[in-house]
Amino acid sequence: MLYKIHMHVVEAQRLFFVARRPKKDSPHTIAAYRRDLAGVTAILADQLRRPVDELTVDQLTVHSLRLAFGRFADTHAKSSVLRAWSTWNQLLSFCVAEEWIGGNPMGAVTRPRSPAAAPKPLRGEDTPEQLLSAVASGSRPARDPWPERDLLVLALGLVAGLRAAEIRGLTQHSVVGRPGEQRLHVRGKGSRERSIPIAGPMERILAEYRDSLLRRFGKGSLSGRSPLVCGYDGNEIGRGALEYLVRSCYRSAGIGDRVPAGAQLHALRHTFATRLAEDGANATEIMALLGHASLATVQNYIETSDAQKRAAAMSNRTYQLLGELGGG
Repeated sequence: MLYKIHMHVVEAQRLFFVARRPKKDSPHTIAAYRRDLAGVTAILADQLRRPVDELTVDQLTVHSLRLAFGRFADTHAKSSVLRAWSTWNQLLSFCVAEEWIGGNPMGAVTRPRSPAAAPKPLRGEDTPEQLLSAVASGSRPARDPWPERDLLVLALGLVAGLRAAEIRGLTQHSVVGRPGEQRLHVRGKGSRERSIPIAGPMERILAEYRDSLLRRFGKGSLSGRSPLVCGYDGNEIGRGALEYLVRSCYRSAGIGDRVPAGAQLHALRHTFATRLAEDGANATEIMALLGHASLATVQNYIETSDAQKRAAAMSNRTYQLLGELGGG
């Protein structure tokens, strides 16, 4: 079979993103893919002593890619190298499907082992309650205090398990059902949709927040396609503004030291999942509520909790003997 070996790498990358459009990747995902491709492409161009726009896909050999990923790994974290490997693997599989190359060389390029993904919930048994109480009291310092919105954002993480992008993607239409039977309609990763039931307290938080929207921005803010979670301008809250909101809520509640490094808003989602597991939810139920595509991803949440492990350890018959010896 003859292959179109003169396809340029930059053009192949452009067509790769065109082909991915039906997947509706988030802007964050697309930006990450572009960084992964650009970083390694620059290294390849330097190695081969050719301008980036003159590189062709037939030059993406096992040898050149091994050298490029070796140099990439020298300046990037293991997780970044793993993500870049995955991005290039997808690109080159696309090139094979388009018959621009005869095979995908990434299989012979060393792939970092995936680090064990450990949940990062908020630390401390009563930390979520302390956080919610502090925010509900309006303790977060702000030029324009909006405790109704702050409380809603935290609740969407803690009792609905939403990701940041999912919170930002909610509209007024996302809340469906009659009072007492309401649920959230969420579009998650990979455009997977799920429905999350919400109970009375969450309905009340939503109602109070919507009242605040009406006061601030008028009836138009409650129309079906309007964003549910707004910024101070009445439009969809920005990603940076959402992250800042959550961080400042942690600070004002005095729990900053109980937030796992790098987790921030995701710590709320992990707390939601961990508490589900501790309260007896099974893997299928947790998977459905979190919007995960694989049970394997959920498995970390249903590992035996600390309390259960302690109870199991204390049931050891030797502890009874130690107790008797201590009492003697």
